Amino acid sequence: MDPILSVHVKLLAVDLLSLTVQSYGPLTFTHKNWPIARAESLGVVVSRERKDKFLKFLVDDGTGCIPCILWLNHHSFAQRSHPIDLELKARMALDYAEKIQLGLLVRVRGRITSFMGVIQVTVADVVFERDPNMELLHWLDCIRMSRRYP
Repeated sequence: MDPILSVHVKLLAVDLLSLTVQSYGPLTFTHKNWPIARAESLGVVVSRERKDKFLKFLVDDGTGCIPCILWLNHHSFAQRSHPIDLELKARMALDYAEKIQLGLLVRVRGRITSFMGVIQVTVADVVFERDPNMELLHWLDCIRMSRRYP
């Protein structure tokens, strides 16, 4: 297993949305022939839609909008597996769902998934950035990584 599959790779929206889907085996994505399973991105929340089981929102980083989904139905799985872990995840997800508002600068990390042919990030955690310079620093990190791993 490639070690890069277990880390959150910093990607700009233009790179994330242009990932190549591998048709063989389990659903995997590649960027410049590197397999990627998890991503980290930073941008402004420009859309949000909350339903009973999930919060769907868009993060705009200046190169495009990243569709993100935050699942809120961890309570329904609590009886089947580790209830303490799922209870904690459910509380965190509900807390994130309340705090994610339009216009906020957020850093999202999660698994890259596809729904109806559209690449999205299934959010694992959200960090609310207060320093607007973080967006520029994220861009620089993405450029540096792109040059290092051509």
